[in-house]
Amino acid sequence: MREKDGLWAVLLWLDILAARKQSVDTIVREHWATYGRNYYSRHDYEEVDSDGANALMKQLRDQLPTLKGKSFGALEVAGADDFAYHDPVDGSDSANQGLRIMFADGSRIVYRLSGTGTSGATLRVYIESFEPDVARQDVETQAALKDLIGLSRSLAEIERFTHRAEPSVIT
Repeated sequence: MREKDGLWAVLLWLDILAARKQSVDTIVREHWATYGRNYYSRHDYEEVDSDGANALMKQLRDQLPTLKGKSFGALEVAGADDFAYHDPVDGSDSANQGLRIMFADGSRIVYRLSGTGTSGATLRVYIESFEPDVARQDVETQAALKDLIGLSRSLAEIERFTHRAEPSVIT
């Protein structure tokens, strides 16, 4: 996990390990057996041309209304939106938080554009899937997400717009 969220995750794990007095492996496998495993990966395309990244997001945003009900192999789109968040505490609204494509099996792909890098833009693609079957919870993350990863690239035409065949960073 990158950035400040990674530091918080480490502190949380240290607290859990101190309280449970078990290995990370034991705790994680027990959790998966009880609740299922969430596979998650973030693919960052760093320092891509801003115009290309913005064009990618526009063409993907334009597709959102037509995606519901479409099938891509075994993946059926249950919904797609331009995510906005309303904070119930302070009443603030945060628009353009990511383009979400949600599938009938609970998997999803989220695209976010960040301009916080040193040059150009960073396209962040979040890929998530849930696996309830204990027998399929030992698959390496990128292998478990292979179909979603491929779809994330083709649906958004990432290589066409960013001129990148692979992400800069995979977490």
